[in-house]
Amino acid sequence: MAEKKQVPLRLSEALYNAIASWAEDDFRSVNGQIEYLLSECVKQRKKNGAYVGKEIDVPPELDV
Repeated sequence: MAEKKQVPLRLSEALYNAIASWAEDDFRSVNGQIEYLLSECVKQRKKNGAYVGKEIDVPPELDV
């Protein structure tokens, strides 16, 4: 298996907490959840040639 790259990432507290909660539900670490979500997004884009959402660059509104 290829060595993984380290990427510094800054998240808002609300986004981090939402991902952490989701990760806990899926029995993953926060890092594992972020890697899973990014992998799924890339797979979807390769599948249909488009972004998952049309407003992918719009920051999410988190009601946490």
